[in-house]
Amino acid sequence: KEVPLMLQHSPRKAALRSAILPGWGQAYNKQYWKIPIVYAAIGTTAGLFIYNLENYKRIKYAYTVAYNKDPVGSPAYNAVDDDLKPILGFPEALRTYRNSFRQSMDYSALFFILAWGLNVADATVFAHLKSFNVDDDLSLKIVPGYSPGANTTGINLVVYIK
Repeated sequence: KEVPLMLQHSPRKAALRSAILPGWGQAYNKQYWKIPIVYAAIGTTAGLFIYNLENYKRIKYAYTVAYNKDPVGSPAYNAVDDDLKPILGFPEALRTYRNSFRQSMDYSALFFILAWGLNVADATVFAHLKSFNVDDDLSLKIVPGYSPGANTTGINLVVYIK
């Protein structure tokens, strides 16, 4: 049974829609159950990025204060978060701590892009598979055959898909 061209799912449309708005391609493919999964993946990675960015900024500031050796009670010292004040005497520890959050921030950005890309790939692949025929009427036959190019006879394996 041939699907009319107007009713066929366009993989291009699905990919473009998912690239613009995550989950839109899944909605186009009528796979609504995947939309929460897409938003969970993208939302989690975005949340991790924001968490790591905020910690990176506050530790970077504390490292700057420790590196400049601002005295206790100065405005710069007082602006440092209370949980970081005990380690202001160890600038190298702050630097290591800061670099750790920077690395985590980079990884979370990478995973965000990867999750978005998987969302687009999923929508595209399933739009391609939407018009795939999965009827039970598939058959396999072994028939004798002749190859005029090679001028030989042999056995052909023929798959009939209706």
